[in-house]
Amino acid sequence: MRRSIDDHFDDHPVDDEERPPASWAVGLSDDCEGCNDIRVVLTLEEVGRPGAGVVAHLSADNARRLRQALAAALREVGEDPGH
Repeated sequence: MRRSIDDHFDDHPVDDEERPPASWAVGLSDDCEGCNDIRVVLTLEEVGRPGAGVVAHLSADNARRLRQALAAALREVGEDPGH
């Protein structure tokens, strides 16, 4: 089973030579033989280089930890972390 949840591009300008724009995608997958369970899949890639990125298979605990880290970063810069 594979299911896409959301994907988008980061906010770097396209012409930034030091930091090429990236894309992120979040999905679900149960096809990781070593994981033995459904995982939240986070993919980060440079725009225009599909298949050359990094794919993280996150357990529910690690997905929650990532969510908490993003919420903490948003609070740190004075933004509402949402729900």
